[in-house]
Amino acid sequence: MAEVRFTGVGKVYARGDRPAVKDFNLVVGDGEFLVLVGPSGCGKSTTLRMVAGLEIPTGGTISIGGRDVTNLPPKDRDIAMVFQNYALYPHMTVEENLSFALKLRHTPREEMERRVREAAEALGLVPYLKRLPKALSGGQRQRVALGRAIVREPSVFLFDEPLSNLDAKMRVEMRAEIIRLHNRLRATMIYVTHDQTEAMTMGERIVVMSEGVIQQVAPPLELYEKPANRFVAGFIGTPPMNLFPVGTLSPVRTIGVRPEHLALEGIGNDGGRGEGAVTAVVDFLEPLGSETLVHVNLEHFDFSAIARIPGFAGFRPGDRVSLVPDMSRSAEF
Repeated sequence: MAEVRFTGVGKVYARGDRPAVKDFNLVVGDGEFLVLVGPSGCGKSTTLRMVAGLEIPTGGTISIGGRDVTNLPPKDRDIAMVFQNYALYPHMTVEENLSFALKLRHTPREEMERRVREAAEALGLVPYLKRLPKALSGGQRQRVALGRAIVREPSVFLFDEPLSNLDAKMRVEMRAEIIRLHNRLRATMIYVTHDQTEAMTMGERIVVMSEGVIQQVAPPLELYEKPANRFVAGFIGTPPMNLFPVGTLSPVRTIGVRPEHLALEGIGNDGGRGEGAVTAVVDFLEPLGSETLVHVNLEHFDFSAIARIPGFAGFRPGDRVSLVPDMSRSAEF
């Protein structure tokens, strides 16, 4: 496997346009699972496509395993890419799809059969080897796309939002499949998604991007607990961090507090205690079984917040409550 190194990489599609990617500097470790995450148009897919050779940087260099690949065609980069739309050959069986790239490389038959067999066994595809893609479910097709990448035994695996076309249940299953695959292969993997839940559950490190610029690079827990700026705080987390404007909890600071670090107390129960406590009115509730998300509007401020309460909250819309943030777990921006 191989380290991937970005040095001052940038991409501008047309003169006068805002850069799609700007001054991207990063080292992806050998065997690391790195996730690029951000909203649509942030530059994450462009970055991945530059690694693949599908886009050529307008500045900077990209190296794989110490070899400068900035201007090399995709076939010379020793990478395998898994796309959102599977990109399977509809007239070929699963077995033929898995082996096609190896045939093009004139891989010896015995070696080709070994790789196809191992990939099929690892992904549970053995019963489907003689089927055409149209006879497979969406999850099975995505497994074939994964298998086609595996059999090539590349230096780097690239994933471009591969789970976007799957339903919620299948996405969870395929996330686990890809995590197990990485644990088994310990291959270098770069995964692009707009879904921050995917990013948090899959990545060893996460790169948060906005408008073509890296906002923060960190392991999931550090990203969640110590966001570098307001963008990261508002993007990571479901629900995201509450960002209280200046003058709400403090006259001089903008404070970020996660929903689980906001306590709610009924006004009739001597509410208002605690540093930074403010009065709010319950807007609506989202009961989720093990917890409830309580949406509140702050009195005297044009601002709303979300508190995550264990179990059933016991509040109703219109209730006046005291909102008490745990300031020891807050972030300052």
